[in-house]
Amino acid sequence: MDTDPTVDSPVDAVDAVDVTKRYGDLVAVDHLSMRVAQGEIYGILGPNGAGKTTFLRMLFGLIRPDSGSIRLFGRTWAEAGVDVLDGVAGFVESPRFYPYLTGLQNLEALALLDGDDQRARIAEVLDIVDLTGRERDRVAGYSYGMRQRLGVAASLLREPRLLVLDEPANGLDPGGIRDMRALVKRLAGSGLTVLLSSHHMDEVEEICDNVTIMKRGAVAFHGTLTDLRAMAPDPGHRLGTTDDAHARRIAREAYPGVVVEPDPDGGLVATGSPARLSAYVADLVRAGIGLREFTPTETPLEALFFMLTDAGTTAERDVA
Repeated sequence: MDTDPTVDSPVDAVDAVDVTKRYGDLVAVDHLSMRVAQGEIYGILGPNGAGKTTFLRMLFGLIRPDSGSIRLFGRTWAEAGVDVLDGVAGFVESPRFYPYLTGLQNLEALALLDGDDQRARIAEVLDIVDLTGRERDRVAGYSYGMRQRLGVAASLLREPRLLVLDEPANGLDPGGIRDMRALVKRLAGSGLTVLLSSHHMDEVEEICDNVTIMKRGAVAFHGTLTDLRAMAPDPGHRLGTTDDAHARRIAREAYPGVVVEPDPDGGLVATGSPARLSAYVADLVRAGIGLREFTPTETPLEALFFMLTDAGTTAERDVA
């Protein structure tokens, strides 16, 4: 195996094998294995406390695993020391900057501190993250989303082949999430490998090639988004009617594939395939029952995510 990251080779960008990290009695990461191929967008998903950030800290060498190994482009920390991070950039948790300096001044300082003068790339990376025109504003006046994008710009100064982003959309409003998703897509389109973490399925389902879902430090799912969608349950909808008792009776008598139960918050929740739900709702209208609400409770992937990360639920699958 060629382990020189400067040589074009088939080695994985990330190859983690049986990685474990404990803090006393707490197992933060429990025998985690993961492979991220070059050129893909890979998502690590899980609720807060699942072990995502702990794994990323180990990847960057900020902490060391108690057992197992992590290879970046074929090299380990034991073999290459800090050189293992050649071609790797990103941030763990939220990026930090000097708030009294401008975005441009922060990037200039980072370009010098990195050892190589990358100032010639500053205009390019500012354009990539859509901060051109705001670079001379103080970071103290930046929105949270702008600081996240400045963090991506700082990472891109190193011309990485692997970009690691820890919850890049956390704390953003819907517009900021949309912009961050579009940015990640553009970066991946340029051939960059992106490894990102999130605790929201909807932030990654449109952009990731493969995902690992974590639950209390362990793997709950490995696989592609296609695999995940195939496992997803039928969608649920909140259903408000003028006669809930009659609506439930129609479901019981004529639609065995549709489950209609009372919603604790009021009204009903109807679960079933889209085709069966459409036919059922049409029958309600024909029966003279008025519809006041018919809205999704959550996407099928969100429902599956909650199932996989709830206590007692596991559906492990190896990455192909």
